[in-house]
Amino acid sequence: MVLHALKNDEPSFKSFGEAYLSTVDFNAVKGWKRHKKMICNLIVVSGAVEFVIYDDRPSSTTQGRIFNITLSVDNNYCRLTIPNNLWFAFKGVGNHNIILNIASIMHDTNEHEVILPDNFHFYKF
Repeated sequence: MVLHALKNDEPSFKSFGEAYLSTVDFNAVKGWKRHKKMICNLIVVSGAVEFVIYDDRPSSTTQGRIFNITLSVDNNYCRLTIPNNLWFAFKGVGNHNIILNIASIMHDTNEHEVILPDNFHFYKF
């Protein structure tokens, strides 16, 4: 089985900064985070992960909306592209949860904002 993550001839491909894997334990929540420049291309390569995206951009047609999706290799394998300036968080809902991020830029700690899950009043896991 070949599971594609991202090809450089896809319209959604913008640039390549780095690719990295992260883990999230069962029932653990990571986020909320908003990147100022980075575009995240997230693929669940093991387990199952629930992603939630919140749009608070004033000029957006989707301002105030919440989008959630659960991804896994077995039930819903796809790439989730999160543009910059959107809040997102995720929760491990499977076992051995591993996420691949093909980021558009190199990681920069000054490039993003973080809010702890308990302090984010728009959505509670």
